[in-house]
Amino acid sequence: MKIVSLILNILWLVFCGIWMALAYTLAALICFVLIITIPFGIASLRIAGYVLWPFGRTTVPKPDAGAGSLIGNVIWIIVAGWWLAIGHLVTSIPLFLSVIGIPFGWANLKLIPISLMPLGREVVPSDEGFGGR
Repeated sequence: MKIVSLILNILWLVFCGIWMALAYTLAALICFVLIITIPFGIASLRIAGYVLWPFGRTTVPKPDAGAGSLIGNVIWIIVAGWWLAIGHLVTSIPLFLSVIGIPFGWANLKLIPISLMPLGREVVPSDEGFGGR
């Protein structure tokens, strides 16, 4: 199963992973410049790493995430989240137009919730294969 994840991750990287990871990195750099939004920048870099190499990993809620994460996610949606979600949506459209790209289009759509609400979640290894969760 690890070889399948490796192949999928390489194809993902070529088709859309690098571009979306650059978008998350740009959002992180903007957050770091504004100083008060450094926690958003850290979350954005964490998700950039996940978007760069997603197969074989998943996100789960942090058990200690509280009201701060909820408030932060609302701010994140307004400031950067919806831009990144639109990026995933736009990237998925050409992928759906090819037979090989359909699984990657679905994977892109599955990343929209994490792009909208990255705070209070962590990236962990997944024991499920492609299509799980």
